This record gives sequence, structure tokens and C-alpha cells, in this order.
Amino acid sequence: MSAVGFIGLGRMGSGMALRLCAAGVPVVVYDTSAEAVARLVAAGATAAASAREVADKARLVLASLPMPNIVRSVMLDEVAKGSAVKIAVDLSTSGPDLAIELAEGLAAKGIASYDAPVSGGIAGARDGKLSLMASGPAECWAEVEAVLAHFGKVFYMGEAAGAGQTMKLVNNLLGATAIAVTAEGMTFGIKAGLDPARMIEVLNQSTGINSATRDKWPKSVLPRTFDFGFAAALSHKDMKLCVDEAEKIGVELPIGVHVRDLLQRTLDTVGADADFTAMTKVVEADSGLDPERKA
Repeated sequence: MSAVGFIGLGRMGSGMALRLCAAGVPVVVYDTSAEAVARLVAAGATAAASAREVADKARLVLASLPMPNIVRSVMLDEVAKGSAVKIAVDLSTSGPDLAIELAEGLAAKGIASYDAPVSGGIAGARDGKLSLMASGPAECWAEVEAVLAHFGKVFYMGEAAGAGQTMKLVNNLLGATAIAVTAEGMTFGIKAGLDPARMIEVLNQSTGINSATRDKWPKSVLPRTFDFGFAAALSHKDMKLCVDEAEKIGVELPIGVHVRDLLQRTLDTVGADADFTAMTKVVEADSGLDPERKA
């Protein structure tokens, strides 16, 4: 079995890379964090000294990185120069424009490029229950899909570069909006005297159910921990990408703009390290509730 390269061992990347190790796939890994690399080496992976070295040792290279500028730099300045790589897969949410740029730049080096952003959070990465929205050349797809299947359910969105990224932006628009609107509804009910735990119970048996009422409120908002595991800064990046890309093709997203701005306010008031569920604190404060109250 040929080695698979994995660049980026953060909270999502490490979970996916560990899935490959557990399945017996030879994995070559790199991250700027020596501690993150050491955890993967302990699970059976081989460490590389750089992203370029990963691409020198693996035919198929996966990348899970936080920001589009980092994805661009790693893929075009390092992976593209690798001596072994023939397929590169961006698992990050980095937008369709960058996916097209990567496809063109990597094709010039004889490398097939795929965008395959993921959804499902840290637990999904750990348990192999992510959804993956992928696009790229049909001729190498079977090889790519066989690797991605270790991470969860794979949806092939077609050959057009960026199709997977567009689907992910739609998903994240709905997911972030669910948090924002649930925060508004819950704040209304709490100020009117309703018990928040009972409200969530009712919503999850009624038409108001959504991804926020189903898991984010029970796990992170009702207990007031606000630690679901996805940074508000990354959610803001995703919403900005979504709004910007929609505007380019003539689609107005007024609700998306509101949620993007709410995430910015969350970063400004709660802090740069805030979880995206902390949007709730801003909504509550606007309505006179104490966002620091106990569960």
C-alpha cells in the first residue's frame, strides 16, 4: 500500500490522520506543532520535516489547514514541488476561487487537484462520521474516494474545481444561521420566563429542531461552557467567504450578512478564542440577559 501524506494536524486533521493509521494505511505527516506530529508518530505515522517532504514521499497528499492563505502557500509553494505527489486534496474550507487557483497551479505541475471540505466537527473526524463534499478530475476519483471513505460519507459534486467548496459554504451558511436564530428564539423564551432546558426538549420534538437545538445547545450552551469545538474566527472566515462568493455571482444573502457580522461582534466582545456557540452571548447581552450567568 502506497503512503498517504497528511499536512495539518489540528483538531480536525489529527482525527482524520488517526483514522488512516487505525486502518493500517501508511501515513506521512507534517505539522508546525511538534507535539501534534509526535501524537501521530505514536499511532504509527511517519514524520516529515516539511510539507515539501510529505510531497516527496507520498503520491496522494491531503491537507487540513485553517486559512485560505495558508492552504495556497502550502499547496503551491511546497506540495507542488514534491517529487512523488500526483494527487493533492484540500480538506479545508477555503472557497471556490482558491480551489480553481489550486487546480490550475497544480495541473501545471502534473498534479490532480481536489477540493473536499468536511463537515461534522471534531467528534465526526475522530469517529469517521464526517460528510465530505468533493470535486475534481474524474480519472483519479476512485483512488481519492477510497482514501476519503475512511473519514465518513463522501459526496462527489462533479469535476468542476470549487464545486465541493461551494457546497460546503452553503452548509456552513445554514449551520451558523441555525446557531444565530436559535439564540434569538431561546433569548425570547428565557426573557418571557420559560425554562431553557424544557424549551430545547420541546424544539427537538417539533418543527423548530435544527443542528443547534439538537447538539450545540445541550452540549455547550445550556451548561454555559461554550466549548463545542469550532472557533468563531473560523466560522467568521467561512461566512465571509460565503457572502463574498455569493455577491460575485449576483446572489444577495442578507441573513448571511447578519450572521457574519454577529460572528465579528462575538470576536470583538467575547474574544479571539471564542467558540462559535458564543454568538449566543452577544444575542443575550443585546436583550439584557447576563451572558455570564451560570447553567
